Amino acid sequence: MGSRQIARNAVTFRIVQRASRLKGTATTPLPSTGVFSWRTRPRVKSPAGTIWLLRRINVDVGQGEFVTIMGPSGAGKTTLMSILGMLDDQWTGEYYFAGEAVHKMNRKQRSELNKKNIGFVFQSYHLLDNLTVAENLDLPLSYKDIKKSERTSMVCDTLDRFNIVGKKDLYPNQLSGGQQQLVGVARAVINKPKLILADEPTGNLHSDQAKEIMELFRQLNEAGTTIIQVTHSETNAAYGHRTIKLLDGWIVGDTARPVEAGHALAT
Repeated sequence: MGSRQIARNAVTFRIVQRASRLKGTATTPLPSTGVFSWRTRPRVKSPAGTIWLLRRINVDVGQGEFVTIMGPSGAGKTTLMSILGMLDDQWTGEYYFAGEAVHKMNRKQRSELNKKNIGFVFQSYHLLDNLTVAENLDLPLSYKDIKKSERTSMVCDTLDRFNIVGKKDLYPNQLSGGQQQLVGVARAVINKPKLILADEPTGNLHSDQAKEIMELFRQLNEAGTTIIQVTHSETNAAYGHRTIKLLDGWIVGDTARPVEAGHALAT
């Protein structure tokens, strides 16, 4: 993997701070220091002040990278993924996605960029119980200006690609956990996203099912899809090219930038 060529600037975040409202003391805004400088302070405003959930997050993710984010509960992993997925706008700083200045967009514009370019894979699958496998796959396409005949063709191609043609008329509760997650991954990639965000994608699976899903991620990444996953599993992390470690909202380790990460926490 060390010899693999990675095109830079596919996903560039400069998030200054994300704020969230909780009890705590106010903190001083931090300056932006890098290309992917995500300073998110999720602030929780209260009489006591503001708490910043993410601080000095400065990351540049290149096209075709497979990045793992790790850290204990409460480190800020979910907050970071929410911002990357354009689901959270309570932050300050800069976020560039494929050259687009996300930080300058309104919610509607971010939503449109999200739908066109990002696929999500969740630990709990998030399939709709009242829809069949085929209907779940069609759902993200139904929000786009795509003809019904073309959508049907895309669903059929995806069912075949993931070897789940025989499951197309089944409902989620008729599938095993591994099969449901397979459908979840298929749904995430059906529209050929530039980026897949996977939050603990194997957290509810046994080891054989987890390996199947991670091998699938490897294949998708080798085909050119950028992947960012959150996981507690060192085994899953080994599938990626790079690991970023968070602690209390700070980046304390980045295998791509070890010196800067350590310096950020110290300063």
